[in-house]
Amino acid sequence: MFEKSFITDCEGPLTLNDNAFELADNFIENGGDLFKILSLYDDYLVDVVKKENYKAGNTLKLILPFFVVENLKNEDLVEFSQEHIYLVEDSKFLLTYLQNVMNTYIVSTSYGQYIEAISNYMNLPFENTFYTKVNLDSLTLTDEEIVKINEFKQLILDNPKDYKLFDDIFFSQIAKMSIYENIRDIDVVGGQGKKIAIDQIIKRDDINKNEIFYIGDSITDVEPLEFAYKNNGISVSFNGNEYPLKVAEIAIVSPSAVATAVIANIYVKYDKSKVLKFINDYNNLNDYKKLFNDYHIDNEVKNKFFSVFSNRNYPIIQIIKENNFDEILKISKEMRNNIRGQDIGGLG
Repeated sequence: MFEKSFITDCEGPLTLNDNAFELADNFIENGGDLFKILSLYDDYLVDVVKKENYKAGNTLKLILPFFVVENLKNEDLVEFSQEHIYLVEDSKFLLTYLQNVMNTYIVSTSYGQYIEAISNYMNLPFENTFYTKVNLDSLTLTDEEIVKINEFKQLILDNPKDYKLFDDIFFSQIAKMSIYENIRDIDVVGGQGKKIAIDQIIKRDDINKNEIFYIGDSITDVEPLEFAYKNNGISVSFNGNEYPLKVAEIAIVSPSAVATAVIANIYVKYDKSKVLKFINDYNNLNDYKKLFNDYHIDNEVKNKFFSVFSNRNYPIIQIIKENNFDEILKISKEMRNNIRGQDIGGLG
């Protein structure tokens, strides 16, 4: 057991996937468009309505009846997830390095079938992951309900911004179906769910609240990033959209996860104040190799960093402030869309 814990979202900081979107796009006709509409509705319920007892990431629940209509089963999720893993460059290097220096966890909103595939691929113990547990094999619809769900699907596609209609579909009409009880009881690990996971990790590792490093990229990471920041831990937005950038202290904009390893390396050796000093020096000095030597960056991390960025612009690593927020947001969203694609990069 180490003195500090590294906790990362999966999709964004580690992988280029949005597994639930990709499942919808693959198995449902017009499923990609449907998922994007429901994702915006999910953001609306969290960010605008602030719906009681509603968690960011509940798109993963909203889409389930449409999976059931297509007779999607657990085996389909497992096979698809195993065959469609797309990593952020050097994310496997990052997790391999981190497991030797910090307690290392993935806390993800994604379905467990996908996270198990990722943990196996990354050689991270599955017990060091938190995820949304879904048993598709237990979800059923009657023939009459299947007809209704297909009607709802078309209504949503035809009226993509009619959120009153969506309220009626999901919280009145589908709520009357027997499938709703099983869906309602699914605990999505997003937003507050991720913060609860952090509480469990802190207790499990017997560390203080200020000894965590949390990194995320989307609306589901707001609560854990806020928690890390307010408790003097490390809070990082990695190629994030506006949601994590509003609450994190540090922004990393990079095509490679080795930039994360640099910050983690300094945090392991020293403390948060040293991390912030390094970031300040990183943005004001030109001799990066001397800088890395001065901060005693481990050779494997240093060598990987300069190998990756030998012919590229160095990554953005900045402390987020009011006067640089707009510029960071612009370049962060550009990087997000460039490496993950417009469809996935545009999701909340």
